[in-house]
Amino acid sequence: MSPPGAGPLEPYERDFEIFRAGVGGDPAWLRGLREDAMGQFREAGFPSTRLEAWKYTSTRPIAEAGFTLAASDAGSLTLDQVEQLCFPVFACSLFVFVNGRFAPSLSTPSTRAAGLPFESLARLRSENPAFLEGRLGRVAELKEHPFAALNTAFLDDGAAISLPAGAVEEEPVHLVFVSVGDGDEAPWVTHPRVLVHAAAGSRVTIIQDHVSVGSAPRFTNAVTEVTVEENARVDLVLLQREGDASHHISGLHVRQERDSRVSTHTVTLGGGFVRNDLTLLLAGEGAECKLRGLFLGTGDETVDNHTLVDHAVPHCTSRELYKGVLAGTSRGVFQGRVIVRPDAQQTNAFQSNPNLLLSDGAEVNTKPQLEIHADDVRCSHGATIGQLDLDALFYLRSRGIAELAARDLLTQGFATEITDSLPAQALGERVRELLLDRLHGAGNGARS
Repeated sequence: MSPPGAGPLEPYERDFEIFRAGVGGDPAWLRGLREDAMGQFREAGFPSTRLEAWKYTSTRPIAEAGFTLAASDAGSLTLDQVEQLCFPVFACSLFVFVNGRFAPSLSTPSTRAAGLPFESLARLRSENPAFLEGRLGRVAELKEHPFAALNTAFLDDGAAISLPAGAVEEEPVHLVFVSVGDGDEAPWVTHPRVLVHAAAGSRVTIIQDHVSVGSAPRFTNAVTEVTVEENARVDLVLLQREGDASHHISGLHVRQERDSRVSTHTVTLGGGFVRNDLTLLLAGEGAECKLRGLFLGTGDETVDNHTLVDHAVPHCTSRELYKGVLAGTSRGVFQGRVIVRPDAQQTNAFQSNPNLLLSDGAEVNTKPQLEIHADDVRCSHGATIGQLDLDALFYLRSRGIAELAARDLLTQGFATEITDSLPAQALGERVRELLLDRLHGAGNGARS
């Protein structure tokens, strides 16, 4: 907790002064970027529920906790532990970050990845800062996203993936961010950063995986910036499965150029407080994006998903499907906003948010939105909130299937549309297993 009389920004102000002194050797443009970002966070402060974008979710648990900047703790993890955490059930390169910092000794690049365009941001800052200039902070709108501004103020390490024109990465790139801390430690925060640039005609699949070790209160404040050039394709999996003591805010910011393709899969299976912000700008004609999400709430968790798809030019397509499973006294939020600009004729946009409530105490707030300023478009949206189908449950039980197993089958069936769309079959199977493990571990919260 913050000291008596200290404001909610005080721990961050104090840490920023210490951090700024430690990175004084960085180029002037990067120091200026951090200073500007901290100024924007200072001006905005923690969002309140008076803001429409935060209407259903209070940031008070984060503001009052007094999180301080985490220290690197890579030495406490072994490669065996990392492999158990990451379930590398498919062929890929594994790049591990511990408390926000790259850990080469825990990473296992594929033998086929000798030319993989991956680098840590810390190394680029030191050896090739010119590569980052004009790329960091280009896509994320810091004024609109205070937590993205806070992440930028503490920009230190992370992952940079840059594909040259025409490059095709056949294997997924698996980025694992591990939060490590024991329960007797002070609450701490990390600011992971991922920068992706896909040049014209390139293709890559990236799995960004957040896990935790230990029971310390923690706050992960992650930002991913993605630029997708003409006719390039990027598939992103954002997997969050940290522990109950975790607060997690992630911001994904994407800019798409002509005829580019982007698919995102946002899977939330853990964390006491989770907020996922996705912002996609379709800036080139013929661009297409698919947003898929699966979020699970158990106990008294809060899981909040906000998406914004901005159709800025004609002839673009967006498809969005988010599914929520809520048990116990958990709260789910989905607010999806699609903007069709005046010149964005021939837009095709679809948005849907079905939700499954497994207990009387669970709740969900859903608000799909269409803002259409053009007249030649095809757009639709919808949301549903329901329970398990009692007729289907009765049918399964009449065939000799126990009630818990029948509920599991129906719940997995509800999630299958999302898990089957993941870019690796084994990953989809594992996510379905984790979904049930999480429900069973929380007592399911199902109606009797």
